[in-house]
Amino acid sequence: MSDQAGKTSYDVEKSNEEWRAELSAAEYHVLREAGTERPFSSPFETDPTEAVYACRACGSELFRSDTKFDAHCGWPAFYAPLAEDRVEYIEDRSMGMRRVEVRCATCGSHLGHVFEGEGFPTPTDQRFCINGISLTQVPV
Repeated sequence: MSDQAGKTSYDVEKSNEEWRAELSAAEYHVLREAGTERPFSSPFETDPTEAVYACRACGSELFRSDTKFDAHCGWPAFYAPLAEDRVEYIEDRSMGMRRVEVRCATCGSHLGHVFEGEGFPTPTDQRFCINGISLTQVPV
């Protein structure tokens, strides 16, 4: 993972070698090195499929399609996680700004960032800007 402090242990823990064997190079970069996929590269951003979105690394269910909205930001956007215990929040001061990183609470994988106060007409006034490559779509 990145050098930012998160939980010290997770329900799913693997070595970097194990993660590399299970994930593609691009998935590893985003999920385990806190990278970011290219904007507008995920088909999930505007996909209307009714689904649960799970962590690509461990399979933990994280988001539902009924909280997904088109924020026109280049990445899938949700206004809330499936449950608050499914994600963890880490202060991120990289790139010369303060952001809040979102990680999978089960395996510690990087998912994206959450932003508040942007004025979207959602119940939470939050935008979970999530890398599509970090998710698996499970139709319901």
